[in-house]
Amino acid sequence: MRTPMADASRSPATDHGRQSGVLLSILSTVAFTFIAYLTIGLSLAVLPGFVHTNLGMSAMLAGLAISVQYVATLLSRPHVGRMADAKGPKRTVMTGLTLCAASGALLLLGALASSWPWLSLGLIFLARLALGCAESCVGTGAITWGMGQVGHHHTARVISWNGVATYGAIAAGAPLGVMIDHHYGFAAIGAVSLLLPLVALPLARLKRATTVEAEERSPFRTVAARVVPYGIGLALGSIGFGCIATFITLFYASHGWDNAAFALTVFGVVFVGVRFIFGRTINWLGGYRVAMASLAIEAIGLITLCLATNTHMATMGAAIAGLGFSLVFPALGVEAVHRVPAHSRGSALGVYSVFMDVAMALTGPFGGWIASGMGYNAIYGLAAVAAVAAVILALVLQAQAAREASMTKAVPADS
Repeated sequence: MRTPMADASRSPATDHGRQSGVLLSILSTVAFTFIAYLTIGLSLAVLPGFVHTNLGMSAMLAGLAISVQYVATLLSRPHVGRMADAKGPKRTVMTGLTLCAASGALLLLGALASSWPWLSLGLIFLARLALGCAESCVGTGAITWGMGQVGHHHTARVISWNGVATYGAIAAGAPLGVMIDHHYGFAAIGAVSLLLPLVALPLARLKRATTVEAEERSPFRTVAARVVPYGIGLALGSIGFGCIATFITLFYASHGWDNAAFALTVFGVVFVGVRFIFGRTINWLGGYRVAMASLAIEAIGLITLCLATNTHMATMGAAIAGLGFSLVFPALGVEAVHRVPAHSRGSALGVYSVFMDVAMALTGPFGGWIASGMGYNAIYGLAAVAAVAAVILALVLQAQAAREASMTKAVPADS
């Protein structure tokens, strides 16, 4: 018979082991997100320059070459969410890795066809479309896979670590892509982007699948209606990241500055650091409070970028923006996911993530249009306004949630 004293003495070690097991399960799942976003990061800092300089295309087409990826992600998100719920997240992730490999192959062909600019651009666009679908599959699938392995009460941790993998990969991929391009040429980026997911696919196949819940799914329209307001907040907050990711290279070039990739790296490093240090504040303070504080900080960073007169000020602005944007997705995402049943959370994540894709897809062409008339600094000023609007929306959603909670508590007393 176990005594209470024995239970008490074993409890800390047991809890520590359980927490270590949870973290290991999360890390082994979001590792596939890291691979997918590393392929995205490799071309992020060099693709606009390749399209604009090597192929002789306009700044708007250079921005569109980045944004077309997010169009594909946008269109595929709802289907991918339903796929994760119905067929399982493991299959979804493996589909995404296969598409990553296809994207790398197309990017390689596009680089080799640079003597025919429009053919090269077409192949690059196809590569970006495939990569957008891959991003959707791996991103949504990995989060759903992780939640299925460690339980839905660890949702905030899974989303946070998935974000660490996402932006950590971008932070590592941007300078790595610049280095590869400098030493071996743009075609080498396509070759590496092809090999990375091919290495990851066998590892995904060996990992344990989670059980697909057989409960009747909530109607997609119902799930979407509950998640859309949070998605709008995410979209407004994501515009700043889209402007940094798409135009930071051209922004630096317009001022005659060097080391644009370093600004992306600083953004990613700060982003990851905040997830490490402050990730659990979502459980402590609540998603709404964390989202509002994060969006306000992001706005300050974007204003700093808008007013930047040298590389030090621009890098500082990117760092502050990364500090703010880091917790926006998980903070609003936790509140969104909690509004739907467990068996429909893949669909909820798909709908929620769509709005980030919308922001990223529109940022390229719209930002290019703004830059052509008002300059690149103006892009970041408008992004700051969007972040402030997201703060106001989060405040409204918090008040609405508080009213609904109070009404729910009042029902038993009235009945």
